[in-house]
Amino acid sequence: MNVVQAAQGYMAKMVGEPAGMKVLLLDPDTTSTVSSVCTQSFLLAKEVYLVDRIGNKNRDKMAHLKCVCFCRPTQESIAHIIDELKAPKYGEYYLYFSNVLKKLQVEKLAEADEHELVREVQECFADYLAINSDLFTLDMDLPAWPLYAGTLADWDARALQRTVDGLASACLALKKRPVIRYAASSPHAKRLAHELGYLMQQEKPLFEARTMTPATVLIIDRRADPVTPLLNQWTYQAMVHEVLGIHHGLVDLSLVDGIRDDLKTVVLAAHDDQFYATNMYANFGDLGVAIKAYLAEYQRRTPNKAALESIADMKKFVDEYPEVRRLAGNVSKHVALTSELSRIVDTERLLDVSEVEQNVACADTSAPALLRSDEALAESVAAKLRDPLVSGESKFKLAVLFALHNPRSPHLASFKQLLADSAVSPMKLDLMDRVVRYATTVGPASAATGTSATTGLAQFGKTVMRGLKGVENVYTQHVPPLHGVLEALVRGKLKETAYPFLEGTGASNGFPEGVRVNDVIVFMVGGTTFEEARFVHQLSASVPGVRVVLGGNTVHNSQSFLKQIYDAFAQRVAS
Repeated sequence: MNVVQAAQGYMAKMVGEPAGMKVLLLDPDTTSTVSSVCTQSFLLAKEVYLVDRIGNKNRDKMAHLKCVCFCRPTQESIAHIIDELKAPKYGEYYLYFSNVLKKLQVEKLAEADEHELVREVQECFADYLAINSDLFTLDMDLPAWPLYAGTLADWDARALQRTVDGLASACLALKKRPVIRYAASSPHAKRLAHELGYLMQQEKPLFEARTMTPATVLIIDRRADPVTPLLNQWTYQAMVHEVLGIHHGLVDLSLVDGIRDDLKTVVLAAHDDQFYATNMYANFGDLGVAIKAYLAEYQRRTPNKAALESIADMKKFVDEYPEVRRLAGNVSKHVALTSELSRIVDTERLLDVSEVEQNVACADTSAPALLRSDEALAESVAAKLRDPLVSGESKFKLAVLFALHNPRSPHLASFKQLLADSAVSPMKLDLMDRVVRYATTVGPASAATGTSATTGLAQFGKTVMRGLKGVENVYTQHVPPLHGVLEALVRGKLKETAYPFLEGTGASNGFPEGVRVNDVIVFMVGGTTFEEARFVHQLSASVPGVRVVLGGNTVHNSQSFLKQIYDAFAQRVAS
């Protein structure tokens, strides 16, 4: 149940089996897949001489080299491979595809191989982007991949097919035969479940192979929880994505004042950065302590002049120098990241904003003193909307969170006026209403578990997650509803009425209600978040024998989430 290792295993097979110097040709989809799990040194160790795009027509002819092609079996990629085989530039071809090849595609490739240079054609199911060992995405970002068409209940046909293909690929890569459950309140989740079930019937030999073991595939909808993507986060990975943005494992620091050239774009990959792997779920307070210890370790391992007095000392330094140099680069990277995060937190008063966000997100709407509670919340939100030191983006998110908490509140009109006074655009003011509409047509994600969609401080201490050290609970009150759903699932308490089995994959094929589930693949239609990934990771770590992997169409921060909603109403859905 490790999506990084599964993809790395495929890559090792692809570039390792053909002996000798070789070229690796990729398409745009597989380029991001490979870059997320493979380093340049790994490819060089496998004698990969050159990495290029299959669509690049300006490559030199090098008949002495072997060629490994790894592509998605799309119409465009197949056409490029056919052109390549008709006018070959290399001596041998090994064709690998990230998903199921259709019979017609195989026939076309065979016809194009006029020179009989193809030595191998295989399916390697890495049709996803591995981010963490237990987190994957299908990299379906806007504007290329709109999810909705016509209404919020309708899938865009192209996006649906890509989602089915990607989710099936992740199951096959992990060698899991899906026992499918889905959120009954979500038409998107239901449609995806049925399409995945249909694909399983079409490709029975793949899903019923001896190596396949059952796992619950739980399909839920982002629309059931619009709150989590809108909150400021305080753990390293989630915070970097919210404040700076992570795209294909890269963070752009080029706009940071005084940044060194080699730090303008930095890589964040847990499989190739031990410090990041250890601390990506650490809260911001503890992260500073870890950075200080990391610096101390670097200083300890960096020899001073006095240590180079003998030939043995010099040899030791030369032997360790690449590792020391790499450590120096890593230290510089994480110091630069945390320094910029700290600067933005201070200048934009994110701690103060986050406290109000959390109070709004975790307000108990069933409390008897509802009016008094909402009045106090409204005043705290209004105070931030008037604060000239709070950014327009933070003000807007606060107002949206309050609108989600109480969409009929009389305070919303005054909030919109305060936002307009802060130069928030009319487009965003309209978006406020659209976020509420986006959220209200799908029931709460945790409705079937007996817990509220938001968890207050009193409940928070009773959950598996006991709070985050170093940051007061006031900033970390909110627990994603996904956590309650998964907790109920692994205990066998998730109600079938709200999360039914897909017909034909229920008790007779997997896990009836009341039986504990061990392996789970959760897929969030509409995109997941790094905050949810942290809870998934910690749930797996805290419950012996349980292994959970989380996936989604994309990994959201607040900006990408709001962009998705804006696109849905501006381009796809009637307002």
